[in-house]
This record gives sequence, structure tokens and C-alpha cells, in this order.
Amino acid sequence: MNTADQPPPLHIAVFPWLAFGHMIPLLELSKSLAKRGHQISYISTPRNITRLPKLPPNLSSLIHLIPLTLPKVPGLPDNAEATSDLPPEKVQLLKLALDGLQQPFANFLKESSSSKLKRKQPDWIILDFATPWAPSVASQFSIPCVVFSIFTASMLAFFGPENELTPDGSRTTPEHFTVPPNWIPFPSNLAYSLHGATLLVNNVYRVNASGVPDICRVGSTLRACKLVAPRSCMELESEYLNLLQNLYNKPVIPVGLLQPSSSSSSNTKTSDVKNDPILQWLDKQEPKSVVYIAFGSEATLSIELLHELALGLEMSEFHFLWALRKPVDFEGEVLPEGFEERTKERGVVTLGWVPQLDVLGHVSVGGFLTHSGWSSVIEALQFGHPLVLLPIFADQDINARMVEHREFGVEVKRKEDGSFDREAVASALRLVMVDDDDDDDDGMKVRVKAKELSVVFADKERQEQYVDDFLQHLKDHRDV
Repeated sequence: MNTADQPPPLHIAVFPWLAFGHMIPLLELSKSLAKRGHQISYISTPRNITRLPKLPPNLSSLIHLIPLTLPKVPGLPDNAEATSDLPPEKVQLLKLALDGLQQPFANFLKESSSSKLKRKQPDWIILDFATPWAPSVASQFSIPCVVFSIFTASMLAFFGPENELTPDGSRTTPEHFTVPPNWIPFPSNLAYSLHGATLLVNNVYRVNASGVPDICRVGSTLRACKLVAPRSCMELESEYLNLLQNLYNKPVIPVGLLQPSSSSSSNTKTSDVKNDPILQWLDKQEPKSVVYIAFGSEATLSIELLHELALGLEMSEFHFLWALRKPVDFEGEVLPEGFEERTKERGVVTLGWVPQLDVLGHVSVGGFLTHSGWSSVIEALQFGHPLVLLPIFADQDINARMVEHREFGVEVKRKEDGSFDREAVASALRLVMVDDDDDDDDGMKVRVKAKELSVVFADKERQEQYVDDFLQHLKDHRDV
């Protein structure tokens, strides 16, 4: 084909929810699409844009950062533009502010086709779950939409078909979510604990301060989009990806795992980390001897559970690096009295930023105690680390079930109310970290499986093919 006969590059608008756990993966997808010569308009708020990782110089002319200013909302602090800026009880106000961007979003779409700009009107818009009004706005300009899912295909399958994406579906009590749903036609362990199910129902299926239940945002967005693009791959979730095709009756095209590069693993730092004191401390430890503990940018435990976690670490006697976040609005001492003094020879607790991808890639790290956030699971499995799972909210229970089913992680045993004790923490750590050379040992199975799956998670070429397949669909259906 002559160059003159080739179709022009696509212009794709990308509009993530205002959480860095959503913004960063969609920025990674944006970079992958831009590397293939396509124009990207990445939409967020002014402050969030300044906190994104710096774009590679070769992509800066292809990825345009579009700032839309949030309207003022009573109760929402002026500088709060991401979930990490807020205590959990105020996050719904951020969705209310986001809903106020309908007209600015429409103005962007109108202006994007202006002859004054080098860009044309978007051919596609990639949306997150939180903007159910965006497809209607896009339809005024005849622009089709894709819904990108930060959730696994397993989580989407657990949510169910479109008629279940409402508070009025067949599941109305927490108990209904403690068993696998009947629309999964194969053996499955996908279910919430009663504690997790109660949080799910209250936080996702009930009306909140934004006026719209989260499950309605998910359902409305999904129904209005032409294509579903989960952050997943067939090697990991083929059964659930195939099931979604039947549940939704529309194309479901995984975009791969979108592993971050070291420079994009944080929303606040992009500087050289070679001289970071944390990495220097890791340099002094024995290979695979250190447990890394982190719960992402939003998940926090109560002080009581933080103490049990700390004392479980101490009881396990492993070396550890703990990236600790204080509970929101808590001003007192977080750790048990004397803990840091007793463990100073083998552990580091840091309240600051941690170069997580560099930490996970360090030879001294042998396991990861995580809240089971999907991004954290992806980052850890690139390096073949077995996981100790401590899900806290949202999709994390289902992620933990999926990880346990695939046998590359072990969940900390909990009581019915969601609490756990130090003995449960120490027991899970010992199972994952202690290598006793017993082929029948459960811990050995977890370590072997994690290493096997790292081949899939770390295979950049295989993951890039998913982006190619997704992009080909967008090209083939640009005039939907």
C-alpha cells in the first residue's frame, strides 16, 4: 500500500477516573498507542496533570494533556483533584465534581475539530467507569466510545450481565455476594467474604453523596460503549474473558497488562532513584530475604489492624520493607510501642514515597504482602514474587480469590468481621517465604507458580500484541 493510500492516524481521547490507580494504566495505554503513531488527547484536571509522570520526549508531540477544571462542590477541598487527596468518606464528592465536567468535555470535543488545531475530532473515546454521561455527549459528535476496565475480567464477570449492573438486580443483600454467581457456568471460587460483601453493597450498590450508585455508573457506561477493554490477558483469564463476550453481547478485547515502566510507577516522582536510601538498604540484604509490604495509594487499615500487622511481621522474624500510609486524619503514633526499636536490625518502615517497581525488581525481595490491588499484583508478578494477600475493599476480595485459584498467592486468614491477628500474618508469611525444598509443600507450589506466571507477566512482546489487536479493532471500526 502506498503511503498516500494508508488511512490517517487515529485521534483517541482518553478520560480516566480521578484516581492514580486508574490514571497511570490509562497513561501507559496512551503511550503504547502513541508509539504506534496515533494522536492521544489525555483528559484530566490541572493538578493531576502536573503530578503525572513526565512523558518521553519522543511522545510529547503525540500525547496532548487536556486540563479540565473541576467545578466547586460543597465539602470538597479546593485542591482535591484525585482520590489520594481525600479521606474515603469524601471520594464521592469528587465524582459529583466530575459530573460537572459535562459541558467542558463537550467544549473540548467541539474545539478539537476546529481548523485552528492540528488535531482532528477524536475517532474514539476511551472512558473509565465514572463518567456515564460521556457517551451521550460523544454521540452528539458521532464519536464511539470504549469502556476501559481497570478491573480484571474476573471482577467484571462477578458483577454480571448488564441487567445486574444496578441496585435492583437479583443480588440485594451482602449474603448474595458470598457465593459465585449463577451466570458463571464453570467451577469458580469468585465470592466475597461476608465482611467484604457488606462493604461492597454499601459502597457500590447504594446511593452515595454523588447521587449515583457506583454500580449504576459501571452499568450505564458499559451499556453505552461499543467495546469493552479489560486490563487483562487470555493467558490469565481466558474463561472469564470469553464469558464476558456472552454476558455483554459486544466485543471484549483485552489490552494486556499494561505494565508500568520504572519511571511511571509513581504519580509523584520521576527522578533517578539509584541513590535512594531504601534501595541502598536493600543492596545490603541477602537475596530473596526481604518481605515488601505496601497497600497502594488509598487502602489503609485501622490502627488496631496496623498493630496486628506490625506484630505479625515481628513474629515472622523476616527482614522487611514496609511502605506505610497512616490512616487518614490520624495524628498519633501509628506503630506499636517499641516496634521500630525491636526490629531496627532487620526492618525499615517508611512513611514517604517508595520506588515500588525498583523495589519489587530488587534481588533481595522474595515476597510481597499486598492489598491485592490489580496494579500491585501485575507489578509483583513481573518479577515472579509470590504474594501474601490482605484485601481491604472494592475489587480486592475477588482479585485475592483469583490469585489463590491460580496458586501464586496465599491470603491472610481473617475472622468473620474482617479482622485478623498477628499469628495469621506470621503464618502466611512463613508459608510464602520459607523454602524447605519439599515439593509437596504448599509454599513451594506458590513460589513455583509465581515464577511460571512471571513469564507471561514479563513478556513485553506478548503484551504489546494485545495493544496491536485492540488498535486494529479501533482502526477497523473507526466509522462506527
